[in-house]
Amino acid sequence: MKEINLEELQTKARILRRHIITMTTKAGSGHPSSALSMVEIVTALYFGGVLRHDPSNPTWPDRDRFILSKGHGCPALYAALAEAGYFPIEWLSRLRQLGSPLEGHPNMRALPGVEASTGSLGQGLSIALGHALAARLDGKGYRVYALLGDGECDQGQVWEAAMAAAHFQVGNLTAIVDHNKYQQTGSVETVMDVRPLIEKWRAFHWHGIEIDGHDLREVLKAFDEANTINDQPSVIVAHTVKGKGVTPLEKDYTWHGKALPPDLAEAALKEIG
Repeated sequence: MKEINLEELQTKARILRRHIITMTTKAGSGHPSSALSMVEIVTALYFGGVLRHDPSNPTWPDRDRFILSKGHGCPALYAALAEAGYFPIEWLSRLRQLGSPLEGHPNMRALPGVEASTGSLGQGLSIALGHALAARLDGKGYRVYALLGDGECDQGQVWEAAMAAAHFQVGNLTAIVDHNKYQQTGSVETVMDVRPLIEKWRAFHWHGIEIDGHDLREVLKAFDEANTINDQPSVIVAHTVKGKGVTPLEKDYTWHGKALPPDLAEAALKEIG
């Protein structure tokens, strides 16, 4: 992995947060709080030397794959793709507009760099498993990363994919759970308690890593560790804060699926810096 400048990565994370607030407020819709909780994970992947990718050649056969299973968090992905050079940053202002390739959920047929059309929760890990198995069949060395929400782990298909990945010893697959503790209608604990989360994954024979998902050092170290495991899939349970970096969103889960109005967005941008 390339040498990492942590200060530069932290700056990039702030830039992604600013994009998330700006584009969702302009659209008047979206899921900014769900996107904000995953910023450090996406920053590490695209700018921390984790993903092997080439923005000038999005279909490069040997690229690593990133599947955003929690597709409603796509403003974070779009911001990262734009900053990485997959498409002009100006496109971000067209989020959720009719005819825009930046749809409310990722569309792989519309936007370069999107590996899977997601948004119907529970499916992304199965898609990622398919990519990982394809690498084995094709004799390729790429790795596959799938980012799930913790509320999404209520879905049975997640655990079917988890069983299959362990059964087939798919060591080039890493799942990341954005464990921000809340979903649309309340806390994950009260809607459907998935605790103890890391123990569940380990019981399914995954290599489990538990981290602070906003500490870039821990995030990068976790990816380094996962990439040394070759005989079983790995999972990173990242403890995060829904709406991280914007106080009103951090304190109130009912902002799920709602954009900030212009006045609060201006205050949020000042807070992010």
